[in-house]
Amino acid sequence: MASSIPDKMKAAALDTFGGPEVLGIKSISVPACGDDEILIRVAVAGIGVWDHLEREGEMKDMVPGGPRFPYVPGTDGAGEVIAVGKNVRDRKVGDTVYGTAFMSPKGGFYAEYVAVKAEHAAKVPKGLTVEEAAALGGDGVTAIQGLEDHLQLESGQKLLLFGASGGLGHLALQLARRMGAKVLAVASGEDGVELVRRLGADAVVDGKQGDLEKACRDFAPEGFDAALVLARGDAAEPLLRHVRKGGRIAYPNGVEPAPKGPEGVQTKAYDGLPNPKSLERINELIEAGPFHMEIGRVYALEEAAKAQQEVLKHHLGKFVMRIN
Repeated sequence: MASSIPDKMKAAALDTFGGPEVLGIKSISVPACGDDEILIRVAVAGIGVWDHLEREGEMKDMVPGGPRFPYVPGTDGAGEVIAVGKNVRDRKVGDTVYGTAFMSPKGGFYAEYVAVKAEHAAKVPKGLTVEEAAALGGDGVTAIQGLEDHLQLESGQKLLLFGASGGLGHLALQLARRMGAKVLAVASGEDGVELVRRLGADAVVDGKQGDLEKACRDFAPEGFDAALVLARGDAAEPLLRHVRKGGRIAYPNGVEPAPKGPEGVQTKAYDGLPNPKSLERINELIEAGPFHMEIGRVYALEEAAKAQQEVLKHHLGKFVMRIN
């Protein structure tokens, strides 16, 4: 079943991998909705700090069957379901959803329409707007999988969160607190410190000018149970010595340089890949009470190239792009 779907759509797309200049507005075909997919009319797309790598072709080997041009980037976003595949049971036309199209050969969210696997999407959680939920598909999944699947964080444990004021970090902070963990948040700049303090970090330190070693000793004299590293691994390394023997360190692939943990501590790189369990868990934790999504800036589709450059500079929270 489907509402009326046009043949063509507007998208920020590229005909070749390269610098920001290759990303332009094009009229391209609306992707077909497969049997296990939903077609979303995109309201808002997320801007990832990794999006420039996709544009430059650094991730092309991850696209099943290889990239096809015109190539539409954009890992995550949110909007309205306008068609569902014949094998899809748990989504219907009219649902407002967020999801991810990470490395999909059919293209990403920098477009008016996107086809995604139904299991890679979930209803927008109660209490969040579509604009806020647009940031959840990539960063939310990466945060929850880091905390639960890779760090196995438990209530009462002490977490070192390095890079707490970015799109991924400010989500991880709130999710970890809802899981009952005690969090020392290392944030970027005075504005970052103010944000994570407001979001409920148990202790906060400025990664650029605070006394990081003292903050770690004071907060976890017996050592941290876990550390999630979301920013420069080399800067985090001196602090990782404060993770206790038998503790765990995790970081998403793409954190450069990659952090090295001390002996006796498992250090693990991972990818945040969507699955129904992670999406359900995100929604459950978000709906447990008021939740804050920090939208640092909203762009128009025509500003896609600019957004990909500006997201690499100091900012708080997540950047998004309004499509429809």
